[in-house]
Amino acid sequence: MSTTATKAKPTTAPDMKLALSFKKEAQYVPGRRAFFKYRDLGVTAGTQGRMRAQVTTAIEGMTEPTGWHYHDCDIQFVYVMNGWVDLEVEGQGAVRLVAGDSVMIPGGLAHQEVRTSDDYEFLELSTPAVIGTEPCDPPRG
Repeated sequence: MSTTATKAKPTTAPDMKLALSFKKEAQYVPGRRAFFKYRDLGVTAGTQGRMRAQVTTAIEGMTEPTGWHYHDCDIQFVYVMNGWVDLEVEGQGAVRLVAGDSVMIPGGLAHQEVRTSDDYEFLELSTPAVIGTEPCDPPRG
């Protein structure tokens, strides 16, 4: 007599779809900054706007700060794939992220990008997919 247990298959939200993205068929979309190019990974469509995933590549190194801002979102996650970025983050101060480093920025947390290397490339995820960018004053201190 077999007593093999059966596991229930996890379910996905009925409006979610598989999202495949192949580098050789890269889809580029407009983004927040003119000095970056943004490769859409199909996650926004696959999740019906619940999440965004894109690979962002520097067209040239950024030499002027973006200015202090925050994002109207739940989460912005950045994983550095190549090069480096200098950030200033409210409550943290200045930090340099290099390939292999990551940062999760909660929505509403003030920050600014200060500089990047010419070869800066990163994976960015956000929830929800569409996020607003609001300029703000630098934090005190």
